[in-house]
Amino acid sequence: MRLRPLLALVLAFCLTVAAAPSSVSAAFVKGPERGNSKFGNVVNTGQAGQCTVLPAGSTGSINTDGSFKELCLQPTEIFVKVAANKRQAADFVPAKIISPRFNSSIDQVYGDLSGGKFTAKGGIDFSLITVLAPNGEEFPLAFSVKEMVADGGKSISPGAEFTGTTSTPSYRTGDFLDPKSRAKDTGVEYAQGLVALGGDDEELSRENIKRDLGGKGVITLSIDSVNASTNEFSGTFVAVQPSDNDLGSKDPVDVKLVGNLYGRKA
Repeated sequence: MRLRPLLALVLAFCLTVAAAPSSVSAAFVKGPERGNSKFGNVVNTGQAGQCTVLPAGSTGSINTDGSFKELCLQPTEIFVKVAANKRQAADFVPAKIISPRFNSSIDQVYGDLSGGKFTAKGGIDFSLITVLAPNGEEFPLAFSVKEMVADGGKSISPGAEFTGTTSTPSYRTGDFLDPKSRAKDTGVEYAQGLVALGGDDEELSRENIKRDLGGKGVITLSIDSVNASTNEFSGTFVAVQPSDNDLGSKDPVDVKLVGNLYGRKA
């Protein structure tokens, strides 16, 4: 009986919240309470993952001494190298990004420019993406510019290209448990029900023993526009890197990513 006043109070509170106008929550997101009105304008719109693009025709030249910051790479097209059928050789075919929905970009990457090279040192330098191939197969990958070293010359100017290599981390960590509770650093190394098969089966061994295998990629940064007064530049990029190998249990495929590029000299 003593609980009835408390239940009545909780019910009244819930009804008050439900009846409150939606503008209250919108004002909280967009208003000064959050200190960032831009957040309310771009949340759930897909704009947060877009790289800045300089106006067409922007010309100038930036020397490559010093460092860079705010490097942004936004994939607009992704291709996976698969065979259409058993009789055809594998070739790049268009794939559709299915996760994340709005943001697959790399952003705020910083590093060194000395020697005419983009040498990445840190930032949000990788993004986990899953794409869907035309044959219905899904390919997870870690789009990455980790340890990027791209050489291209002594200046950043329209028409310049910087080409080099990148490092691709494992899509999953060593703590990830598969459906049979197998993992690299936790869980067990084998499925108990399969012990009788022995250790001579290569495919079974790859499933049971997890390995943290990274990969290597190649990348080309193409400069289209430069604003020398603000040290900004934009253009496009093309990167080819391996897909996820599921901690060593699967053979990765090549993935080609094409998209927009933006950066600023520090």
